[in-house]
Amino acid sequence: MPHLFSPLKIKNIEFKNRIVVSPMCQYSSIDGFATNWHLVHLGVRAVGGAGLLITEATAVSPEGRISFADLGIWKNEHIAKLKEITNYIEEQGAVAGIQLSHAGRKASHQQPWVGGKQIAPDAENGWDTYAPSPIPFTLDEVAPIELDKTAITKIISDFKAAAERALAAGFKVIELHGAHGYLIHQFLSPLSNQRTDEYGGSFEQRIRFLLELITAVQEVWPAEYPLFVRLSATEWTEGGWGIEDSVALSKILKEKGVDLVDCSTGGNIAGAKIPVKPGYQVQFAEAVKKQAGILTGAVGLITEAQQADDIINTGQADVVLLARELLRDPHFPLRAAHELGHEVKWPDQYDRAQWRK
Repeated sequence: MPHLFSPLKIKNIEFKNRIVVSPMCQYSSIDGFATNWHLVHLGVRAVGGAGLLITEATAVSPEGRISFADLGIWKNEHIAKLKEITNYIEEQGAVAGIQLSHAGRKASHQQPWVGGKQIAPDAENGWDTYAPSPIPFTLDEVAPIELDKTAITKIISDFKAAAERALAAGFKVIELHGAHGYLIHQFLSPLSNQRTDEYGGSFEQRIRFLLELITAVQEVWPAEYPLFVRLSATEWTEGGWGIEDSVALSKILKEKGVDLVDCSTGGNIAGAKIPVKPGYQVQFAEAVKKQAGILTGAVGLITEAQQADDIINTGQADVVLLARELLRDPHFPLRAAHELGHEVKWPDQYDRAQWRK
């Protein structure tokens, strides 16, 4: 059996293979509600054979959205449609996961296909943004409001409440979005966090927000269900968060009961020079896995079956997360199995043999 199709058990949850649908923002919600678009987007990839599907960055509060069209889980009314989606994913033999997120200073933006620019707080579909420090992502954006301790406590409570709703909606995995320049990442980085209180300054103080958030989530998230954290393992910028920081943090995350670190990069520093090429981020998943002794996920221009299998086979990561390739081909897992000589059953409705009769 190809290593890509070997099962993986984390706590009480078993994944039928090592292929994960990476969170992909769809910008297709109104007031945070999931729609039939989300049902089909995730459902077809569950039919396509992925072992775990993680929703797009799902906002824990209205002001935590990247855009006004983001998926949300800040009120109980959001649960019903999400439950429909998780039920369908499970019917296909896959596991449903949710990525909980707060955009921080990268909130209040347009949808990418209409430019993706920041929307001013007083404009339609705009609002005030918040961050560890009043530093804008780019010089042409409105500076965020610095979070006070009361606001930090509220955000932690928002994540906790969102985790409770995620459980009610049928999700079996939570991933906390600590990457790509969103709020958790903004706290971690010395370039975006210039606070002088207990949430800023040293490495130990910059990671405090994430650790407190994890503790709050674990109060309501079942111990038998996996908890992931996505990190940007490097900011590709001198003086910024780097792989050594990610390894050090991942050792602490393991002690805290986090099960897997999803290793991406970048997103917090505008204009960072990123050497993009096939598999360019896999090295960071390997470093975290080997040096921190924790399960990792690899992501970033993984587009071929053999490439994905080699990542698992050589111990560079424990799962691979695919995004763009699964947009191009929702049935990549089924095709990859065939290419690797591991025949898996296609859905009866799609079984090519049926069409030859």
